[in-house]
Amino acid sequence: MNDAITGVEGDLRSNGISVESLHVDADRVTLSYLTTFPDVHVNHTEMGRVLTTFIDRAEAGEWDPARVEATVLRHENDVQGTWHAEADWLRRYLDYSLSDEDLSELVLSTLDEEVSA
Repeated sequence: MNDAITGVEGDLRSNGISVESLHVDADRVTLSYLTTFPDVHVNHTEMGRVLTTFIDRAEAGEWDPARVEATVLRHENDVQGTWHAEADWLRRYLDYSLSDEDLSELVLSTLDEEVSA
């Protein structure tokens, strides 16, 4: 029996993201992950690893960009923050019409660390 986690979840986990829940459809990805940095602020590098996972899948033709909505958990029922990336931003990034810095700035502008569980 093979219990290997594959697909998007497997890719996220291989990039060090502790997936708590994941739902992927054509219009939206909804992800909750347990941070390895349970501080006051959401770790930006960890956010980048999530985005890189989806960008890599899109570049490999394994995912069509959709809105990514993430909830970052310190532990179960303790939300550290939320953030999202619009599908259009990801498409523009993949078309080289949006730089790394621009994409980062857009995503960081959505970061909400004043959420409650």
